[in-house]
Formats: sequence, C-alpha cells, structure tokens
Amino acid sequence: MGILQRRKVDSSVDALDSPHSSRDHEKVGDYEKATVPEHDHEFGGEADPATGLHRGLRARQVTMIAIGGAIGTGLIIGTGSALAKAGPLSILISYSIVDFIVYMVMCALGEMAAYLPIQSGFTGYATRFCDPALGFSLGYTYWFKYIIVTPNQLTAAALVIQYWVPREKVNPGVFIAVFLVAIILINYLGIKFFGEIEFWLSSIKVLTIVGLLILSLVLVLGGGPDHDRKGFRYWRDPGAMKPLYGTGDKGRFLGLWSTFVTATFAYLGTELVGVTVGEAQNPRKVIPRAIKLTFWRIVVFYVLSVLLIGMLVRYDSEALSFATKQTTGASASPFVVAMIESGIAGLPGFLNACILVFVFSAANSDLYIATRTLYGLAKEGNSHRIFARTDARGVPIYSLGLSALIACIAFLNVADDSKKVFSYFVNLVTIFGLLTWISILVTHIYFVKARRAQGIEKSQLAYTAPFGLYGTYFALVFCIVIAIFKNFDAFVHVPDREGGEYFDTTSFITGYIGIPLYLIMIFGYKLITKSKGWTPLNADLYSGKEAIDREEEEFLAKKAAQQGSKKQVGGAFYKRFVSWLL
Repeated sequence: MGILQRRKVDSSVDALDSPHSSRDHEKVGDYEKATVPEHDHEFGGEADPATGLHRGLRARQVTMIAIGGAIGTGLIIGTGSALAKAGPLSILISYSIVDFIVYMVMCALGEMAAYLPIQSGFTGYATRFCDPALGFSLGYTYWFKYIIVTPNQLTAAALVIQYWVPREKVNPGVFIAVFLVAIILINYLGIKFFGEIEFWLSSIKVLTIVGLLILSLVLVLGGGPDHDRKGFRYWRDPGAMKPLYGTGDKGRFLGLWSTFVTATFAYLGTELVGVTVGEAQNPRKVIPRAIKLTFWRIVVFYVLSVLLIGMLVRYDSEALSFATKQTTGASASPFVVAMIESGIAGLPGFLNACILVFVFSAANSDLYIATRTLYGLAKEGNSHRIFARTDARGVPIYSLGLSALIACIAFLNVADDSKKVFSYFVNLVTIFGLLTWISILVTHIYFVKARRAQGIEKSQLAYTAPFGLYGTYFALVFCIVIAIFKNFDAFVHVPDREGGEYFDTTSFITGYIGIPLYLIMIFGYKLITKSKGWTPLNADLYSGKEAIDREEEEFLAKKAAQQGSKKQVGGAFYKRFVSWLL
C-alpha cells in the first residue's frame, strides 16, 4: 500500500523533469537553478500533532546516546577474539583506521542533519536528496537489523544473568520477559524519560570503560599484585602480528584484514545520532557537537583499550583462547583475562554486572531505533500510515507496538536447538549496518552536489564535514571493500574435522545474502513505482526548513530568557573538562 502511494510524489517529479516544464529558472554560478517542488509528506508534515515527534532530548542526552551506541559488548568482549586471531599491532591499526572511517560517516550525517533535522532521519535524507528507492531500501534494511538485534540483546542479558542464577533454577525466559517489559515501558513513557534513562545507562558504560582503562594502565606499569611491568614485551614475544590462514606477509595481511571486519562491526551503532535528530532540542548545535565528542570518545575508549589489552595479554595465551570460546559474560572478556593473569581476583563478578548494563542499554536503544525507523518509513509513505501516528507524548505507539511484538521472538532462543539458527539470522542482518553507512555516504555525496547546484554556500550551513567529499569518497570506497570481502574466510580452504578441506557455505550465505536483498529492494521499488532518482537541481533541500528555522529561533529565545533570569554555575568548567566524558 505504502509503495504505490509514492506514485503521487513521483508523478510530480516526472513532470518537473520534462523539458516542457514551466519551472522558473535562474543562473547560479555554473548551474541553472530550478524552483524545487515541495516534498509531499503523505501522512502529515513535520508539525502535524497527530504524526509529530517531540523535541525532548537535551544536549547532554544526545551526546551520551551517541557514544552509548558505540560502546557495547563488541569493545569489552569482542576485542579478545580479534587479539587472539591477529595480534596486538593488527587490532591497533584496524581499530584506528576504522575509527577514522566512522568519523567520516558521522561528519557526512552531521552536515545533512544540521542543515535539515527532519523527523524521518537519514532514511528521509536518502529519499529527498538521492532516490526514493534508496530511502525505501535503507529504511527497511535498517529496521530489519534492529528488530532482530533487539531480541538477541534480550537473550544475551538472560545469559549474563546465569552467572548468578543457573538455568536449572530459573528459566531464562523469565528474565527475557522482565527485560522486554522494562524496555517497552522506557520507550512508551516518552522521549524525555527515555533520554534520561539512556543518559545514565550510557554514563555507567563510560565510567566502566574509564575504570578498565585506568586499571589496565596500572597493570601495564607494574602496579598489579604481580608487580610485573609488562610494557611492550608481548609485542616482541610472541610478536606484534599473528599470521592467519598462512605464513609470512600473506598470513599477517589476512590476520590484519580479519580485524578490520571485527572493528567495523564493533563500531556499528554510532549512526544512532542520526535517528535522534527529530527529537533533539536545538539540533543544529547539538548534533555537530555530539559528533565531535563521539569521535574523541571513540579514540580514547576503543583505540586506547585495544592498545592496553595488546600490552597485557599474549595473543597465544591459553586463558585468552578459553575466553574467546565463551559466548557472553565476564568470562569472555580480555579485560578479565588481564586481571587473572595479573593476580587480581573478585572483579569478574562486578564486570559481569557492568556487562548486564551494557546489554540492557543496547536492547533499550535498539528498540528505540527500530521504532523510529518504522516511523520514518511511514512518514515518507513507505509503510502504512498508522505507523506514523503518535500519542500525546510524541511516541509512535503503533511502530513501538509492532517492533516490541517482533522482539518476542527472543523467547524462541531459549530452546537450545534454535540458538544456532538464530545466530545465523543475526549474522545475516549485521551486513545491513554496513550498508547503512554506505547509504549515508552516498546520500551525502548527492546532498553536497545538490546544495552546490542550488546555490547554497558553506557559510549557510550550521556544520560542514571537515574533509568534504574527499573524506566521504574515501570512507565509501573502504566500506564497499569491507562489504565485499568481510567474509573472505568463506573462500579460504581450512581443514575440517575429518582432515579434508571445504568451502564454508553457511558463512558465505549468511555473510552476503544481505547485499542482494538490499539491491532487490532498491530495484524492486523502482520497477513497481517507476520512480526516478533526483538530480542536483530537483533534490528537495527546502521543504520543512522554514518551520525548523522558526522552531530554532523560538528555542534559542526561550533559552536566552531562562539564562538571563538565573546565573549559570560551573558551566564553562563542565563544558571544557567534563562534558567530553559525560
């Protein structure tokens, strides 16, 4: 229903593209500027109270939610498997480079979001600036990812609980139900309540990582019970880079490349800030600041973490080998391995509690993303109009209800025989996260070309990507290469249990089927709707902007009046020395 309704918009585009169109034209530099059509919000505009979100997220909440999306079990647990596979120098190189790629993606998103912070987020940007088919495919692939990831996080939380309460004593389904009800309530009670809860959950994440970094640094310098000053000893023996699937330079390169894949998926989720633009207060100031702070936090938390772990734990450590075979919980963390090998006991239980917070926060934000993504699809006419409806608190309750209902498949994962199938399903949708980055970068390229063609100067933007299109093209090429070769090990012949060689069919299918699904949705949409992509001249850069401008002026005036009536205490100190962390 939603797809066919898009023809109303697309037919007007066809008319505008006609050489006989009666559009007014004027020369702007080397381009001929055209009068741009209003973007048709089929089911209500940005200000429609029946379909509008509320801008209830404060600056500190947006910045913390942004970093909370980047800090997860991929950092506190996943780094161990990368170290065991390729060595300390490999993970330091890969995490550092991917950190820069993430920054390019965030900057591209930030430039568009600061110019036009619409409620449908980056799916709306793809629809308006690039091609409605890209917006359709991006929206659904992103939604598919999070309606699968959410129940997986709920299952992981139940597994972490088994550290204290054995499966034989209490069925994990009980804890899944408790966590599911909790995250539904948090999302249902409104964006202000969600923002505050997620702020504190993300703060716990940050404090946990900071504590682990300080402890790791102390252990590296010999401050642990064993008083062993390790330094870079393990970079010499057993070595800085571990060969994988071969020997010599080839083996070291394959090991390094395998960690690029691990690093990329550890960083997935940072684009969450693009989902919050429709509910952030003063987004043209808040979003760019969140992006800048996210970059430096990632540098400190991720890059410094992998550096210290690589100094504390040998990549051929038996304890690390045991940890990488665990599924979840503190026993799977390389930080616990470092503590045990340094003679520290008692902290794994505390770290397990922190991991539980990590997983619960991830489930909470994942349900939020799924809800807002489905809402954005409805706002763009790509889903049933009911999913664009909001209640008095600005919560898209029908989108929340459907996403929460699908999250109930977490109960299927309680059975042992379904876990393997479920893990394949999760592997299948993780490629969608990388395709999201690619879509954001492609959309940014179209946006920059459109604003140049329509005479919008850099000085008119609240924020511009510091590396411009050069950074976007670099990140785009890198993301495409990773998407193509991320499951390269499926093509590597390795010994199986019988001692022969085989092609990993399962890894190949689950690793790559997401790409053709993504493309099928793009070309299928174009085939059904007969839609065309936007040219730089007719990309819609203006619809809704005037209302957002007025909203920004009113917010700033109100804030100035409030600041004039009361003296701010410690504001400068907080912004300079504390806010980057919290």
